Amino acid sequence: MRLYAILLLIISITALSILYVYQQTEIFRLGYLGHKKITELQELVDKNIILRYNLKKSASLINLADKVCDSSDYEIPLGYWLVRLPIPKENLKGASQPEKANIVSRLIGIKRQAEARP
Repeated sequence: MRLYAILLLIISITALSILYVYQQTEIFRLGYLGHKKITELQELVDKNIILRYNLKKSASLINLADKVCDSSDYEIPLGYWLVRLPIPKENLKGASQPEKANIVSRLIGIKRQAEARP
């Protein structure tokens, strides 16, 4: 009976050890599989970005203008230009000299404000 208990203990310890090793190998296998999937996903995202860039570049007005208009004198600007024109003071309506503030308003710091009336 004592031999039977020892064999049962050895078999159960061996079975638990085998299950533990199997579990650890599955953890590593799934970890590598997940890493491989993440790498493939990143490659697909990079390809998607490249294809979107190529699509935007192919559909741009500059590229379409090169295909549509073969003459060399036609040109589309490559960027946006901001032009600021000074406005002459005589064209401004209602531009008057600011009123001189009195001593009380200077001390208190109250400035006139517009109020809406119904």
